[in-house]
Amino acid sequence: MIYISTGIAIVMAMGVFMLRMKETKKPVNEKKIILPPLFMSTGALMFIFPMFRVSRYELLEAIVAGMLFSILLIKTSKFEVRNEKIYILRSKAFIFILIGLMVVRLVAKLMLGSTIEIGVLSGMFFLLAFAMIVPWRIAMLYQYKKVKAASFI
Repeated sequence: MIYISTGIAIVMAMGVFMLRMKETKKPVNEKKIILPPLFMSTGALMFIFPMFRVSRYELLEAIVAGMLFSILLIKTSKFEVRNEKIYILRSKAFIFILIGLMVVRLVAKLMLGSTIEIGVLSGMFFLLAFAMIVPWRIAMLYQYKKVKAASFI
């Protein structure tokens, strides 16, 4: 089971990387920045089921870790104006950050998998990911609006 879930995580990481590279070729707008966390928020429905519910301590732990990881994404997300449109810049560090986050996730999963129930661990990883993407996207939106105002687009 560990090998299957690890393989799925690697495939998903490659998908995220490919999406990010494709994203740099198209102009960005507010909707493209805001929608991913909104779509991801539907995953919180998992907490309807008791097996996914986390304690307050686990909630706090996952959110703090996610917010700390978001700093890496915020620091590497920059915009530029080309042909009177705003594009996200391709970051050389992004692939290393993505691989690093995947390694941290896999190591944490292996270490915590024997002490924390699989459902609770899944809930914690969802919260971590959500707490990572929301601050990142808020920072992106702020930065996008700053670039848009400065360039009078």
